[in-house]
Amino acid sequence: MHKEFQVHMLNPQGKAKADMLARAFDDLLSSIIAINPCTSREMSICRTKLEEASFFAKKAMASDPGNCE
Repeated sequence: MHKEFQVHMLNPQGKAKADMLARAFDDLLSSIIAINPCTSREMSICRTKLEEASFFAKKAMASDPGNCE
């Protein structure tokens, strides 16, 4: 199977890192909302792009064999 489509089963260290990444992105979004609480189209795009970046950050972390079972 191509590596792009493989499932990554995280070990406890990988799960902890995934949680830290999620919290970091959540903190960033909370800070952005505090500075600019509007609900514009641009803010919606910002949220979507942060979600996308979070996904790729977690995928990159999960690609490290040291974080997988």
